[in-house]
Amino acid sequence: MTAPADDAALDRAATADAAPSDAAPPAHAGAPLTTSAPAPAPVSPTEQRRVADNRPSQAEAEAAVRTLIRWAGDDPEREGLLDTPRRVAKSYREFFAGYELDPEAVLSTTFEEVEGYDEIVLVRDINLESHCEHHMVPINGRAHVAYLPDKRVVGISKLARVVEVYAKRLQIQEKLTAQVADTIDRVLQPRGVAVIIEAKHECMTTRGIHKPDSLTVTSRMLGAFRENPATRQELLAMLAR
Repeated sequence: MTAPADDAALDRAATADAAPSDAAPPAHAGAPLTTSAPAPAPVSPTEQRRVADNRPSQAEAEAAVRTLIRWAGDDPEREGLLDTPRRVAKSYREFFAGYELDPEAVLSTTFEEVEGYDEIVLVRDINLESHCEHHMVPINGRAHVAYLPDKRVVGISKLARVVEVYAKRLQIQEKLTAQVADTIDRVLQPRGVAVIIEAKHECMTTRGIHKPDSLTVTSRMLGAFRENPATRQELLAMLAR
């Protein structure tokens, strides 16, 4: 059961560090400045689902960030870090919003009035931002998504949206590539699907082996793009322009 909003607010207030107040200082000279914790945000439907799914609460997530700050060697109670746990938790909601979304639902609306169009549909250079599931550091790059329609097409923005839904989860590039291609193939049932991703991984560029110029390229070819060399070559020629 989801905890009542008042209980959740009390839980957050009990575990939050004090943060500097934005209020103006008192008018009388010599009075000490006071600090207060930011007002707790209302419990959103997303937070209620997290509780229902036995996910950690906002307060637990913020406490975990404070532990990591201490582990790194700093003091989570110093001024510059007071609000960091809340900011990090908020960032993670954005980074991993894909867990709340259904990629198949994104492709549910299709169109058949296409005047018989049956050639390649390619959306190239889709910006991609994800996080490595091994080190939880960024993966940044671009995706190229193509398909050969069979009597129906989908809005081109939906192809980019499918990439985004899967990218906003903990990933490895190989799995991300396969998930995007397989979902488009399963839902649209086209004559072929191709997904190519080029990305830089900060687990290689900013740590470990430290190779900042490395670029990882993965591809998934299904249907005509796998079986017909001429179709595959046509796609590669379009990407080379």
